[in-house]
Amino acid sequence: MTPPQTQTGAREATETPVAPRVGPRPRGRFPWFFRAARSARPQGTVGGDAPEESTSDGLPSGATRSATDTVSDLAGAPSGREVGGGLRGVFDDGMLRRLERLQIVSARMHGAASHGGRRSKKRGTSVEFADYREYTHGDDLRQIDWNVYGRSDRLFVKLREDEESLTVHLLVDCSKSMDWGRYNKLAYAKRLAIALGYVGLATQDRVQAAGFNDRLMAPLPGLRGKGQAGRLATFLAGLQPGGGTDLKVALRAYTAMHRRSGLAILISDLLNPGGLEGLTALLDRGFEAVLIHTLDPVETDPDLEGEIELLDRESGQTMRISLDAMAIDAYKRRLSDWLAEIEAFCAKRMVRYLTASTAMPLDDLLFRQLRARRILT
Repeated sequence: MTPPQTQTGAREATETPVAPRVGPRPRGRFPWFFRAARSARPQGTVGGDAPEESTSDGLPSGATRSATDTVSDLAGAPSGREVGGGLRGVFDDGMLRRLERLQIVSARMHGAASHGGRRSKKRGTSVEFADYREYTHGDDLRQIDWNVYGRSDRLFVKLREDEESLTVHLLVDCSKSMDWGRYNKLAYAKRLAIALGYVGLATQDRVQAAGFNDRLMAPLPGLRGKGQAGRLATFLAGLQPGGGTDLKVALRAYTAMHRRSGLAILISDLLNPGGLEGLTALLDRGFEAVLIHTLDPVETDPDLEGEIELLDRESGQTMRISLDAMAIDAYKRRLSDWLAEIEAFCAKRMVRYLTASTAMPLDDLLFRQLRARRILT
């Protein structure tokens, strides 16, 4: 499975939109979306000026800003145990309280009994009553329900819910194609990862994070509790864009470092020459996977025409093409087919998949889209 045969990247000095590749499919390794710059237009006007927008959490949506600039205020986020664990510079108190009411949904439990906040199917020793069963030799006499014995003259022991802790793995694509867009895709991915990480920390899940491109970057060790939110935000803010994309290499390296599985949330534009087979590195090791596919509005609805020069942000390859309405329609059909292939791939492998436009306010994605897909509850 491959992305639609268009290519990525605008000239480094001009953060400009997407154009399709038409004609025969070229061979060889390269990303598929190219950002286009029409020489006849002034710099920064290709596809129209991006409107000024802000999300309900009070932060800019990322338009015309780099990934580093958009989250630069996180670099000094404290890790103390104040409200939001040091995230007041990222989200306001109202947003943090709403996040604290959410929980990341896991279809199965992955960890051993712990001081987590999730009810397990295993029976344990917490205070939460689960069921009765008849007493057998060797059972703890303290668990006998003497009230039931008085009524039935039979011995029953009380079963209680154990609590387990879910490990949430936040994996953020930091390749050069992510550091682009009318609404910067990497900045959006970082803020989304911080929000999801805070949800996990607030419910006593164990949260780990890592960035990747064509290799795995140094990961953040596991954190637990809202007091660690500042450390998580600082780590994610420090992820720098660069390089190409190789899901297979990066995810194999990640799973080799983690013996215990968990819920992996992968945030990427999926401009990966090797397709999605890299996801099997997670699935084969018992990880449950959620795939959030970031797309900029200019990638889904390009507003370009005429002679266009394309530059691949990751490989530096250039191409000149002529765009008209028929070419744009062909591009959109290929894009639709590509997204359908990804959705089918994920459905077959029980990976929860969601496309996320970077123009969508973050609270809309978190409280509506992710809840509708049972990624959050």
